[in-house]
Amino acid sequence: MGLPLLSLIVFTPAIGAGVLMLLRSEDAIRWTALGIAILDLVLCIIMLASFDTTTHAMQFTERNLWVPALGISYALGVDGISALFVFLSALLGAICVLASWVAIDRRVKAFMVSLLAMQALMLGVFCALDLFLFYVFWEAMLIPMYLIIGVWGGEGRVYAAFKFFLYTLAGSVLFLIGVIVLYFNGGETFDILALTAQDLPFRIQSWLFFAFLVAFAVKVPMVPLHTWLPDAHVQAPTAGSIILAGVLLKMGAYGFLRFSLPMLPEASAYYSTLMLALSALAIVYGGLLALAQDDLKKLVAYSSISHMGFVTLGIFTLNLRGLEGAILQMFNHGVTTGALFLFVGLIYERTHTRSIADYGGLMKAAPVYTAFFLLFTLSSMALPGTNSFVGELLVLSGGFAANLVVGAAAVFGALLGAAYLLGMYGKVALGPANVGAKFKIRDLNAREMAAILPLALFVLWVGFYPKPFLGIIDASVKQLMLHVQGEGSVQ
Repeated sequence: MGLPLLSLIVFTPAIGAGVLMLLRSEDAIRWTALGIAILDLVLCIIMLASFDTTTHAMQFTERNLWVPALGISYALGVDGISALFVFLSALLGAICVLASWVAIDRRVKAFMVSLLAMQALMLGVFCALDLFLFYVFWEAMLIPMYLIIGVWGGEGRVYAAFKFFLYTLAGSVLFLIGVIVLYFNGGETFDILALTAQDLPFRIQSWLFFAFLVAFAVKVPMVPLHTWLPDAHVQAPTAGSIILAGVLLKMGAYGFLRFSLPMLPEASAYYSTLMLALSALAIVYGGLLALAQDDLKKLVAYSSISHMGFVTLGIFTLNLRGLEGAILQMFNHGVTTGALFLFVGLIYERTHTRSIADYGGLMKAAPVYTAFFLLFTLSSMALPGTNSFVGELLVLSGGFAANLVVGAAAVFGALLGAAYLLGMYGKVALGPANVGAKFKIRDLNAREMAAILPLALFVLWVGFYPKPFLGIIDASVKQLMLHVQGEGSVQ
């Protein structure tokens, strides 16, 4: 079309944040933020509709010199691995505006500006083709997320925000050191595609693998670097939890896919057994922690640790089924767990409690809410016919092909998921009718339905017809597999 489509996608929310700074009316701020988020989502839909699924090459590329002396460029592009996450970021951005419509009633302008700035930076991470540019987006994300948790969070928001910031900053420092080492050992370039084509010595690959591992493991998060996540989720406002679960956790896994596997193929293969073991530990340990929770938000937070364990397991099976399942499950987790945090936020707005023991009989008090909550609960436990079933089945298939013990541990983790999710839903929706007596509960309104229905659509669409989604990622994953196996190069 002759338009810099990816630049429009990345910077539309940033321009929108600037526009919000000029507005005074809170209603105008909310409606303008929603309009900007929807416009960005439309641009992402245009990108996906124009996406060529037959090639693994980067598409919609833009490249301009930024700092010529250091070989730094403003370079953007997407392939099958990143395209879905660009769309997911824009989709959840619009849903976050809707979710914050009533929940955020103070400093509305500052919150919406932070939210749109966060969206622009997340989109930049998934589109960047220059390592320096990627790092700028990656690091800058800390600021709006820190503000969202620290200013609009719960009573322990300051502690949670500092913990989130320190953990992720520590990982980012190691990542920066790795970037510098990669720059000087990869031909003094920050071009991600050029660095991918380099054949680094195994010693350098090993060092970089562990430097990147810490940075990405904090973001996923992998056990034992996960302890910031429950605090951040519990204290964050609903929109913050949706962004954390839906997009930020994916960035660690995306780092493995964009950097560790293609740039460090020998080290990734050599240490794959270690990564499979850590993934299995996260699946089981996260499931056991979720099983012990009485706080509804903590339960969903710990379930994210377990579910993201399936993602890293799929990545390091280093086979086609596992990798495709991991990428699809990253998208699925963003949809399903983002929806669960939305539902926790909606019921918290009505009751101001997250204790599962305080609920019961919700089906009678709010039947529509409870019906949709059931759909996303069943999706989270990977029931056939839902999106998570397709991704989890592919991951388990790849996991058993890679390592029988790890595959068996993943199955046990899936059973734990069914136990804590069904137990939670039974107490909240089907237990004794406590909630009606304690609280005045209203069912979902039109605004809340507008936020929920797109997520419900993707649960069923991917569950019953995953072909379009697998088609987007297939060519890029196959090329990545060839590169890891030493039979080709990523372009």
